Amino acid sequence: MSQHSQPKQRNWFARHKVLTAAGALVVIVGIGAMTGGGDGDGDGKPSATGRGAEKKDKATGQDGTEGEKASKGGIRGSGTYQVGADIKPGTYRSVGNKLGCYWERAKDSSGEADAILANDNVVGASYVTVKAEDKVFKTQGCKSWEPVADGRAGGSPKTEMSGNGMYKVGVDIAPGTYKSTGNKQDACYWERAKDALHESAESIIANENVTGSALVTIAPGDAYFKTAGCADWKKTG
Repeated sequence: MSQHSQPKQRNWFARHKVLTAAGALVVIVGIGAMTGGGDGDGDGKPSATGRGAEKKDKATGQDGTEGEKASKGGIRGSGTYQVGADIKPGTYRSVGNKLGCYWERAKDSSGEADAILANDNVVGASYVTVKAEDKVFKTQGCKSWEPVADGRAGGSPKTEMSGNGMYKVGVDIAPGTYKSTGNKQDACYWERAKDALHESAESIIANENVTGSALVTIAPGDAYFKTAGCADWKKTG
């Protein structure tokens, strides 16, 4: 991976196919954040990382994250953190993200591509589970990440959702059959997932790239539903 402070620009919908026993799965893989990453408010300012960044925020607020103060136990939206020292393992949620939010779980701090365990580019809401065995969690240009008890968030399940985001089934959205119409060619991607680790085939139950009308049944046993670049989804059954 690039050694520069900012990840390289890559297509937000960069994907590759992974062959499993169940067939070919198409997986979103974000190797770098979109340009304009900063504090998640779109000001495009680069941010310092790690604990030093937090001290700089409090003293000067010049790293572009002054408005992204995390709650106790939360994680600021831009920084590189050592798991177990700077942050605790667990499941975290970030909401209200625009283009430019990127996160990464890594097995070491080398910054090389082989060190990446999982990563994603985010628009809207997202969940990620940081494991105790992870060494580094990196986040750039995102809203703050807040801890979610037992992987759950509050609120009543909804029957409509935006075409960009990651939703907890039974908490954020109700299980059932959903439809999204009017999608442009290969711009819409959806994924049913069994956890928030984002570990490619190990985490994915089913997924698809869609053109035109999309139809998916989200089972009560699914943990999360992720959608990117799609028209809004509405429950039909």
